[in-house]
Amino acid sequence: MSDPSPGDDETNVGSDHRAGDEDIGADERIESDERVNNAGRGDDGDPRDESTQIANAERRRNSAFVSGVVAVIGIWVALSVLVYDVGTASLWNNIAVGGVVFLAGGYNYYRLSNDIPLSTGIATLVAILGIWLIVAPVLLEMGTGPFWSTVVSGLLIAGLAGYNAYESREARTVATDPNSTRR
Repeated sequence: MSDPSPGDDETNVGSDHRAGDEDIGADERIESDERVNNAGRGDDGDPRDESTQIANAERRRNSAFVSGVVAVIGIWVALSVLVYDVGTASLWNNIAVGGVVFLAGGYNYYRLSNDIPLSTGIATLVAILGIWLIVAPVLLEMGTGPFWSTVVSGLLIAGLAGYNAYESREARTVATDPNSTRR
C-alpha cells in the first residue's frame, strides 16, 4: 500500500484495517476513517454524554408505552357506548373520537416500536381530542356514568398525549440541533 500524502487528512485511527486495500481511493479511505471516528462517539456523532443518550433511549421506550396506553383508552372511549346508555350525539361522539384516538395512538406506537420518531402533529391532535372529551360530556349532556367515564378518559388522553407531544418536540430539537445539550 502506498504511503498517503500529508494532504489526505487521514487519522491514524483504524489504520491497520486498510491492509490489503490498495484499490481504495483516498476519498473512500477518508469516509471510512470518518465512520470509524464517529463510531467511537457512540451515537452517529451525538455530542451528548453517554448518560444523556441512555436517558433519551429510555424516554423513547416510555413514549411507545404511553402511545399504547393512549390507544387502549381510545378504544375504551369508543366501546364505552356499549356499556352505558347514551344519547345519539354522545354515541357518535364517543365512537368517532375514540376511534380516532385509538388509530392515532396505535400509529405513534407503531412508529416508535420501529425506531421511527414520534409524530408531533399526531400527538398534538390526540391531546386536543382529549381536551374535547373533557368538554363534550357537558355540551352533550351525558348521564352520570358516561359523563365521568368520558371526562376521566379525556383527562388521561390529554395528559398522556401532551407528554408525548412534548417528548417528540424535545427529540426533534436534539436531532436538528447537533450542539444542543438540552436534557
